[in-house]
Amino acid sequence: MMRDKVWLGVNAIVMNEKGEWLLLKKQYGGMRGMWSTPAGFVDNGETADQAVLRELYEETGIQGEVIGIMGLRTGVIKEEISDNMILFLVKPLSTQITVTVPNDEIEIVAWRSPQSILQDDTVSPMIHHLLNDMSEPITLTSTVSPGKKFNYTHYHLFT
Repeated sequence: MMRDKVWLGVNAIVMNEKGEWLLLKKQYGGMRGMWSTPAGFVDNGETADQAVLRELYEETGIQGEVIGIMGLRTGVIKEEISDNMILFLVKPLSTQITVTVPNDEIEIVAWRSPQSILQDDTVSPMIHHLLNDMSEPITLTSTVSPGKKFNYTHYHLFT
């Protein structure tokens, strides 16, 4: 069975010490003109947790640490593409946005309070849902491969 129409994306849910969320507006795609969280696709040769940290840095200039998984968004596009996104909770290692915006991809990046997010209808409905129904993340722990049989460099356990 071919799997060329299975997409895996990642999404960084990042909050600072004040409880503000890191949001951005992309200048392309289905979320164009909407506030959303840093996100993108997993590249060949990287794990999902590596991808979310790469996307966070590329889109905002902020480095982070994966804390856990908040959820999975999954759907089907045009009845043929399996579209899946893992929602990671990421702790920022700094709060300074260091990318130059606007650029080819991003219109603006900002820290926003939960109150301002909930009052803004240009924020992704998924973020509104997360703010209203936030739960504890599933802890993510990296460990070594179970052996050559799987040919993995590492795998993740959820606790």
